[in-house]
Amino acid sequence: MLPSPIRDLLGDEIGNVAKVALVILLEQKLGSDSKWAPYIIRLPKPWEMHNTIFWSERELEMIRKSSLYEESLNQRSQIEREFLAIKQALETFPEIIDSINCDDFMHAYALVTSRAWRSTKGDSLIPFADFLNHDGASKSLVLNDDDKQLSEVIADRDYAPGEHVLIRYGKYSNSTLMLDFGFALTYNIHDQVLVQVKTVEDDPLARRKLELWQRSCTSTTKYVNGIYFPGNSFTIREVRSATGKGRGLPQSLRAFARILSCTSPQELNDLCTEAANGDGRLARIPLKNVNREVEAHQILLSQFKLHVEEYEASIEALWPVDSPCSCKKMAQRRLMAQHLLTGELRILKFATAWLNNYCDTI
Repeated sequence: MLPSPIRDLLGDEIGNVAKVALVILLEQKLGSDSKWAPYIIRLPKPWEMHNTIFWSERELEMIRKSSLYEESLNQRSQIEREFLAIKQALETFPEIIDSINCDDFMHAYALVTSRAWRSTKGDSLIPFADFLNHDGASKSLVLNDDDKQLSEVIADRDYAPGEHVLIRYGKYSNSTLMLDFGFALTYNIHDQVLVQVKTVEDDPLARRKLELWQRSCTSTTKYVNGIYFPGNSFTIREVRSATGKGRGLPQSLRAFARILSCTSPQELNDLCTEAANGDGRLARIPLKNVNREVEAHQILLSQFKLHVEEYEASIEALWPVDSPCSCKKMAQRRLMAQHLLTGELRILKFATAWLNNYCDTI
């Protein structure tokens, strides 16, 4: 919906979300003259939104332990860069760009990330359909027909008059829900936590182990919500003890631990030989030396226990909801932080229990 003179000035460095955000700003500028006015005026105002890009430094401190902290800062910086790029591109339209500031653009950007529908043709807003709220267990169907410009929602059950029809935005963790949508669930079955596993302290082989690991991986970095994490970062989802449901920890994480447990260059060479004679994947099968296999997993266990302690301290440090400094907005964000940290702590505790069980029963 961007006017062609403006659209032609925006290069590839400006993403689809930013372009749709600019459409919102242009329609807002038109006011009641916009044919989308009935929709535009009903979109959430900045003070009604709780995406973490809007959080103050003090509020973000509550979630510093989570990878969401870095992701939020990174997305905020990305939005600022795209705004500057748009401002430079549209310097020939001062009547437009001079009336828009970065805060306005960030608000419009968040409206898009929390409401946009993605298809083969890109990102778009679909009025009315994007007012439907989220339920992770909803089985309502959302069907889009690009050619007919039609969206249809088929309810998953009978709804009473006035009752909200809910849809599922996706199988998102609380981290993603908070970043893109501005809310968190009390208990989210899709929660996950990004952990960075460090080399053993004072390990003379640390550099070689990291180089070996990086060479064996198809990717030495993990790209999460617009930010790159090093290759020794791993996404942990809910796992249960070996006697229950679940498949345990990611094989790549356990492989990295086996590399970290090696005490000599020969052991590292043996792992490389074993990989070459197998499917090429390094340290993906249990070590033949049972004691060394236990030691490898105890490396993870000690680091996971430390993560658990740090998360518990972070939750304990959250100011009380009834604190005098907790206005309604801050209290709501504090509760979101609690849901996020509690969910990620739950994942870490499950992983710790799994590791304990593995070390005891192998």
